[in-house]
Amino acid sequence: MERTVPVRASEEIELYLRTIYSLIRSSNEVHIRSLEEVHSGMNSSLHTHSREAKPDISALTYALLRLPEQIMRVNRVILGQSAATFAQHNIGEVETWQQVSARARRRKCYFDGHDRLVCFIASRSDIDDVIPTLTALQIEWNKFHLVLQGLPAEVFQSARPGNQPFELLCQKLGLVENELARLYGALGSKFGEVMNAFASRRSDLRIQVLNGSLNDYRHATENWWQNLESQFPGLKNRPVYFVSSNTHSLPNLVTSFGMTQKDKLIEFIHQEDQAALLGEWEEIREQTSPSNQANFFNYVLKKYQATPAGTHLINKQQVFENEHGIYRFPSVHSFELECDIIDLAKLDPSVFDSRLLLGNDDQDACLDCLRQSDALIINIDYPLGAAAYNLLTKIAENVSHIIGIYVMGKAASLNGVVGDVIIPNVVYDEHSRNTYLFNNNFAASDVARFLTFGTVLDNQKAVSVLGTFLQNSNIMDVIYREGYTDIEMEAGPYLSAVYELFRPQRHPVNEIVDLHKLPFDLGILHYVSDTPFSKGKNLGAGTMSYFGMDSTYAVSLSILRRIFEIETMRLKRK
Repeated sequence: MERTVPVRASEEIELYLRTIYSLIRSSNEVHIRSLEEVHSGMNSSLHTHSREAKPDISALTYALLRLPEQIMRVNRVILGQSAATFAQHNIGEVETWQQVSARARRRKCYFDGHDRLVCFIASRSDIDDVIPTLTALQIEWNKFHLVLQGLPAEVFQSARPGNQPFELLCQKLGLVENELARLYGALGSKFGEVMNAFASRRSDLRIQVLNGSLNDYRHATENWWQNLESQFPGLKNRPVYFVSSNTHSLPNLVTSFGMTQKDKLIEFIHQEDQAALLGEWEEIREQTSPSNQANFFNYVLKKYQATPAGTHLINKQQVFENEHGIYRFPSVHSFELECDIIDLAKLDPSVFDSRLLLGNDDQDACLDCLRQSDALIINIDYPLGAAAYNLLTKIAENVSHIIGIYVMGKAASLNGVVGDVIIPNVVYDEHSRNTYLFNNNFAASDVARFLTFGTVLDNQKAVSVLGTFLQNSNIMDVIYREGYTDIEMEAGPYLSAVYELFRPQRHPVNEIVDLHKLPFDLGILHYVSDTPFSKGKNLGAGTMSYFGMDSTYAVSLSILRRIFEIETMRLKRK
């Protein structure tokens, strides 16, 4: 069958990928500067000003938010699948190093305290993410170094938007104040430290990838599963609803723990540095804001737990969740991927978020019959790219029965705005080059009732891309002209795994694949976190913050209600 698909319309990106993988085949470390020219040559939509002398603040902000802050002291980055991999290559016992993390990318990393950073990776998608991010950082770092070297450290430490040192930095860098202010907003108190690091030395990062065969990734995924199974005996023998989302929204909805701590959280937002949250709370209380109170306190809870005064609530929440059938399992000795297991029989509908009630007295009474359920929800912290395929196939190999598969993820939208929700029924996967057609068991009406600020767009077409940097205007144009408006990274790999769950062969390559009439429930929903066609609204412009909670919880509510409806019907049939 002839078809038009958003194939890679860019030889520059193909060249970039070939260069990366030819270099990292070396057993020795590779200088990032070897990639700077091909990186700039691909004209990435995330790094549009890489060749200009003027800094690209969006690209720099994006990179800094997705790397640990210790990257400013690092010369060498090493990627591997597990602690054993690093030990075998004489890197050392890396888990005894300082564990560090990025603000906007979940990846297990360790810093040796000097100049080495190791990162655990789950698939080649991590390579496609880390290396372009490091390259973008180095290009922009050295632009800053060229013009800031020689300035006294006092200038950087005292610079604040609106004052004279800040104006001096803007003048030197050729930036208007609001451009540099965006970077200041992202870095906060670390701004002076980062500027000083830029000024004091040129960046000359080196990268080394240990192993990296498909077999190595399979071993890492097997280790992840064995750790999970050892901590939850009987997991293999239970029917499962699989959810790929985050590790907070589902537990928060079935326990309402944030609402139980309402008084403490109100006291917290009355502190002087929480003026924005206090203002939002006053509007909610006076009913001048449409924000949901439960969403608000779930957000504040996470902020409070990140402070010294609020750390005690982390253990308290874990105890409360365990009492209500929710168990959290961090990954051990391998890539970063936390998992929640929710035992439906141990849930207590009396503590549910009120929005989970099904709206019919008979149906709501049926929620009590969940106590007869033998099913579990396996909820994983959404993986990056190709790791989704490895994880779903591994779980499916080891559990007795999958009843439903539900994927919640972030996406860039070419026709929506940040906070919208997209429901696709066609996915083109850049990994397999397949176009997947499927029945998405969610409609706009399922989500819209819970969404306050955004719009729900169903019957959309999605593209699962190889990496965020690996797009340019040529590809974006082809994608949009062919009607693909949803750009993300996991749906395609998940659908490749779905194919193998009901067909007696490996997923095909470069075909149209019909996934209708599946023997289990399937839903894929994306919330918009990026609008690359809008100036200043791309991923480098900031993070979703509080208002991102609206779409996240709307999708999570829809998924949980779907699971409860299916499970109550299943129990009635039994």
